[in-house]
Amino acid sequence: MQSLFQILMLLLDIVWFFIIAHVIMSWLINFQVLNIRQPLVGQIWYGINRVLEPAYSKIRQVLPPMGGLDLAPLVALVGIMIIRIVLQNNAGFFYGF
Repeated sequence: MQSLFQILMLLLDIVWFFIIAHVIMSWLINFQVLNIRQPLVGQIWYGINRVLEPAYSKIRQVLPPMGGLDLAPLVALVGIMIIRIVLQNNAGFFYGF
């Protein structure tokens, strides 16, 4: 069961990394530091979007309209932190006493 706990924490870390990369890339694209017409940048951008957009769309359905401000990544990061806290506080279940 310990390995299940470690796998879940690893998956949460990977999702956390993807969200942070998506936020940073969106800033760099909006400030025209990166250009999505470049093949590598475009592939990375559209790949990350395809991975994260299903989760973001569900979060956006719950959030009220914010006038162009997208809080879906922030809500997703807070959700990941909540899941991590719950898993760490219940780690004894995975390790067994």
